[in-house]
Amino acid sequence: MNQPHQISTFNEKSLHAALKAWYAQPNDRVEVAVDGFVIDLVRGDLLIEIQTRSFASLKRKLRELTANHQVRLVYPIAQEKWIVKLDEELSWPLARRRSPKRGVVQQLFAELVSFPKLMAHPNFSLEVLLIREEETRRYVGPRQAWRRRGWATHERSLLAVVEQHHFAAPADLLTLLPAALPDPFTTADLTTALAQPRRLAQQMVFCLRENDLIKMIGKQGRAILYRMS
Repeated sequence: MNQPHQISTFNEKSLHAALKAWYAQPNDRVEVAVDGFVIDLVRGDLLIEIQTRSFASLKRKLRELTANHQVRLVYPIAQEKWIVKLDEELSWPLARRRSPKRGVVQQLFAELVSFPKLMAHPNFSLEVLLIREEETRRYVGPRQAWRRRGWATHERSLLAVVEQHHFAAPADLLTLLPAALPDPFTTADLTTALAQPRRLAQQMVFCLRENDLIKMIGKQGRAILYRMS
């Protein structure tokens, strides 16, 4: 794990552009066409794709690229998020506050469910960046953004990259299991140990099972018991 890197990116137009600029090294090539796809960064024989949103849209791209190339997928998770509400002209902040939610590396499983078995491909690796970000919001009305009382995301900006976590093989995912997890365990046990929603624990179990890292060994009442393979 690298030491934290501080970066000021208020002039960046998007979180994706800021992460690409932060991640790039001097000899990297940017926005390169490879096998019919545009790749964010090319570092020697390594193709680097930065994804700030859902993994689902990348399934075909990664499947085809990993057939002939080394591919690294970089995914940011907001360990800390500041929320700024802008006025109607998007020129002046009305309020700024820190979100009470704290992102954790295990949240990668919420996206990895789109292609969990790709972790076993020798040409694929995954890197998670824990970041501090600022999210600006604009008022669009309750019909368009009823969950946030009419406020929608306008832009996401990178404030800092705090940690890097690299996963080159399925077994690396086991490092994300809590040390206090009982043996055997249920998804309820995992939920408690992670202090995260039950849904995330279920997604984590699914990905680990798909990679043959854990197996079902029976039941405890109606709950399935799991153990590391």
